[in-house]
Amino acid sequence: MTAGRRAVMAALAGGLLAGCAGPKNDNGAPASSAAPEKGAGPAARPPLASVPPATASTAHSPATRAQIVARYGRSVPRTWGFDAPGVVHSLPPTTRDIALTFDACGGPGGSGYDQALIDLLRARHIPATLFLNSRWIDANPAAFHRLAADPLFEIANHGTRHRPLSVTGRSAYGIPGTRGAAEVYDEVAGNQAKLTRLLGAPPRLFRSGTAYCDDVAARIVTDLGERFVSFSVNGDGGATFTAEQVYTTVASARAGSIVLCHMNHPEGGTARGIARAVPHLLAGGHRFVRISDALNRP
Repeated sequence: MTAGRRAVMAALAGGLLAGCAGPKNDNGAPASSAAPEKGAGPAARPPLASVPPATASTAHSPATRAQIVARYGRSVPRTWGFDAPGVVHSLPPTTRDIALTFDACGGPGGSGYDQALIDLLRARHIPATLFLNSRWIDANPAAFHRLAADPLFEIANHGTRHRPLSVTGRSAYGIPGTRGAAEVYDEVAGNQAKLTRLLGAPPRLFRSGTAYCDDVAARIVTDLGERFVSFSVNGDGGATFTAEQVYTTVASARAGSIVLCHMNHPEGGTARGIARAVPHLLAGGHRFVRISDALNRP
């Protein structure tokens, strides 16, 4: 094992998981909330308790705030972490595709713009899925419009205030979560409305701040017409990894991986690490895809 690989594993063991803020004490996460192993499938899912089934109509039109509160206001979650029924962790296993995803968090999590990273993706013609928070969009309107106009990139929903998605107020990395079904709705639907207005069509994918959710909140995302996307490779440790650590982690991604990195910390090592990992993965026969393209392929 190389020194870089040992450093990455040590960081992950120490709790550097997905999220746009630096690692802090998580007063809500269970002891088993470690990031999935690279290339691994979802962990075993406990049975649902009081989560009502989605109706057929929710697949065609997003629910209203009042409907969400009536449907889930008294539901008791059974899971908390990166996994819940319906959460997407990986691509279909029939190809050698890999999805690069980049979060832009805004607010205290950082409103910077990693132009070098985006320039690299464009120069190499590498498609990616960009999860953009409402506050980041407000801080970077010109950059947003350029990204939205570029067919290499799929624009996805990273929430309104960058909060972990909970119906009980659980927190992750010191970031307080939403405190009920109504706040879950606001976190998803607020930025959904903004993106729909700016893009002319609603986003199809959602990732919460920190990527944490409970099973009830995940069902609400589905009822609002989006798919909750988690990850299988934590590529930059919440924008804390060095370039060498990013390279070591991302270059080891397996076919079907969804790689989570960040595009709001240009001072970090993400761009330089991705610059080394991309040609390595291409040489290994992998192809990069946008998530929706992979999930919707016949």
